Amino acid sequence: MVALCARAALLVAGLAVLALGLPGPAAGAVDRFALANGCYALRSASAERFVVKSGAGWRAASASADAEGFRMQATALGRYLLMARDGSFLAAGEGLGTIARSGLAGVTAAPAASGEWRLDEASGDTFELTAVTDGRRLGVDAAGALTSGPSASPFEFVATDRCAAFPEAEVNVTGTPYRGPTSYGETKGLIETHLHGMAFEFLGGSVHCGRPWHPLGITVALLDCPDHGPGGQIAVLENTQASGNPAQGHNTDGWPSFTGWPHHRTYTHEQVYYKWLERAWRGGLRLWTNLLVDNEVLCEVYPFKRNPCNEMDNVRLQRTRIGELVEYIDAQNGGPGKGWLRIVRDPFEAREVINDGKLALVLGIETSKLFDCGEVNYKPQCDRATIDRQLEEVHAMGIRQMEVVNKLDNGLTGVAGDAGETGIAVNAANKQDTGHFWAMATCLGPTADSDHDEPQITNAPGGGRDELVGAILGRFLPPGAAPVYPPAPHCNQYGLTDLGAYLVRRMMQKKMLFDPDHMSVKARDQALSIIEAQDYGGVLSSHSWSTPDSYRRILRLGGVVTPAEKTVARFLAQWNDLKAYRNPRYLYGTGWSTDMNGFAAQGGPRPGNDKNPIAYPFRSLDGSTTVDRNRTGTRTWDLTKDGTAHFGLYPDLIEDVRNVGGGEVARDLLNGAEAYLQMWERAQGVRGPECRAAQRRFIPGGLGEIRIGTRAQRLLWTAGQPASRPGRVWTWCAAGKRGGTVKAVLTKGGRVDLVASTARLHRYASVGAGSRASLLSGRTRRLGSNLRIRRARSGTNRVVYGVRRGRVTFTAVVSRATASSPKRLRTALRLARLR
Repeated sequence: MVALCARAALLVAGLAVLALGLPGPAAGAVDRFALANGCYALRSASAERFVVKSGAGWRAASASADAEGFRMQATALGRYLLMARDGSFLAAGEGLGTIARSGLAGVTAAPAASGEWRLDEASGDTFELTAVTDGRRLGVDAAGALTSGPSASPFEFVATDRCAAFPEAEVNVTGTPYRGPTSYGETKGLIETHLHGMAFEFLGGSVHCGRPWHPLGITVALLDCPDHGPGGQIAVLENTQASGNPAQGHNTDGWPSFTGWPHHRTYTHEQVYYKWLERAWRGGLRLWTNLLVDNEVLCEVYPFKRNPCNEMDNVRLQRTRIGELVEYIDAQNGGPGKGWLRIVRDPFEAREVINDGKLALVLGIETSKLFDCGEVNYKPQCDRATIDRQLEEVHAMGIRQMEVVNKLDNGLTGVAGDAGETGIAVNAANKQDTGHFWAMATCLGPTADSDHDEPQITNAPGGGRDELVGAILGRFLPPGAAPVYPPAPHCNQYGLTDLGAYLVRRMMQKKMLFDPDHMSVKARDQALSIIEAQDYGGVLSSHSWSTPDSYRRILRLGGVVTPAEKTVARFLAQWNDLKAYRNPRYLYGTGWSTDMNGFAAQGGPRPGNDKNPIAYPFRSLDGSTTVDRNRTGTRTWDLTKDGTAHFGLYPDLIEDVRNVGGGEVARDLLNGAEAYLQMWERAQGVRGPECRAAQRRFIPGGLGEIRIGTRAQRLLWTAGQPASRPGRVWTWCAAGKRGGTVKAVLTKGGRVDLVASTARLHRYASVGAGSRASLLSGRTRRLGSNLRIRRARSGTNRVVYGVRRGRVTFTAVVSRATASSPKRLRTALRLARLR
């Protein structure tokens, strides 16, 4: 049944699109990666004939005129499906019912593992093809029939235009995504700090339907869960939460019609297919944090599973999977490193990736038993050695952002809990796992009304934020009595344990980003106090599971807060509330965290959007691309009508925020990537922005820590973060009553080429801004009417003074190479806005 549906989808998408030859080598491509998505005829080098379809198999029998055209669909780096014009595939023959004789290469009607081939370079411009499933090799027998067995024949790939299109989601974004003018300068763009792209493997691997990619393509990736049954009638969790009526069911068709899902209220269906992610990147997304997520108790109680339930084992599995996704995207784009998605391990690498026009991927963790550190009756089930060992392991895996708790109390910290009816079910799971319910009591203190944990059912009936979690637990956990809590507001009395405090300190030592979301108010306060004592800036609230006091403290440290509100109105309200907490010392930027694929509903159509709807097509927030309505298969999505049904509509959502909220919120969103990177730099130990000392004097090599020839990253370590760094110009303020600015102009390659200051006490040879120009007489030579230049006392650099109306306006040290070229010098001064 699946094969027939997939074949129908292939025919719908492909047969009508013949002669869509893509650019590729004219003949005999020597790069096996460059064949991706191309259209080629397959020529047997030994038989000197082209391959044609012959009944249920293939023959090398054509001189060229009627040669089969194969669409080369990459499944991984150097691996391909070979799709014929009629939508069928060249496959290894053994075990296929359509094969005329055993040992002959065969035909599959739809993408299948037997049709996946690895290409290896042979002699000259030829390749050998090996079946990925069992290692059999594609050959040609004496009669010209293609075989699959131990012997290989070399084949050439000759470009043609006689191919069908492999089915794929459209992106519907035109133009080139923003690239920075340099690799080291300021970035601009959107961030998403809380997304679960690999959730198809969590909770045993059978709760989530579909996946963000599949080697065999979209017709296999975007299928509903087998256990949802005909019409979705037995998809208990999805039906209960998405429709409120378990008998209603949902359409399970998936590709290509998508009449039932994805939907802004779907919890168990894929919403982050890689082409939708690509659309988000092309529409302005520049940094994405993928949180590896799992919950052992939820996994254990849910009856369907194919993966083990240990959370850390699933973290390892998801880490492997996301590496495979990056490789898959590389494969679609021509080879290793050529894709638009890159895993980054520090802010310097991330800055280079973003300025190269690609999407930086930060890896994080969100689990309930981080490092297997549960607790039973408040006794931790781990020790410091366990924490050290697993922290080293995940750091080596590239993990850089972590929460220490999710749904249940653990050996590190108490949890904030869940509200309402969801809270009852999750609290029961806490009891089953730890031996006790949450230790909720009435909060005390002047800020208790705003800084509290999730209210319990005694005083706050309702669903809660993560309703599906409660649905799973409520359906499959044995019934039991829930505790009766005192009046709200509620605070979990279980705070940060000694092991939890140890982990916070170890994360700072490893220069990782700490996210206190989901911690109890008590534990979060204790953790932030540890962080504040170290003035550590690597802290963020990734999805609004903290409290106002925590947001204030995080932003005061120079951290980042990205709301996860589900509607435009609520997002704008929280953005407005956060204004009061901003620290003017640091660049402020924010993002919208969707928590997609994490049992989080998304926003539906905005009420009243008929009065000011999104005007498709629109320009991306950074202005680099044009975004139209998204089409996948036969379905077209419009945010105005569908809400945020999948992650590809993230740019549309941000456009709606700009549409309603105006230019100020648009600017803060556009600053999101830069604010995150600067926060991460400070976590690495780079000093935050500060004014340069007023009493510094120029020396032949530069001014203070800003020296000619210093590379950009080294400059950060020595001089600290500048107040701004667009393009090639970095700017610091100068201390003192009269102030001024210090600027460094870097070469395109990232070395300091000029250092200038307008501060009066930043002088060379006792001459600086404000000095009489007559003091330069006899000591300098003119370079035009407003510049004076001299050789530095030692070394090869030059000193330049700006002059206007008889006074010096700036002092600068510049490299000899630039000073020797008046044009280059004037360009550098113009970039620094000193001319």
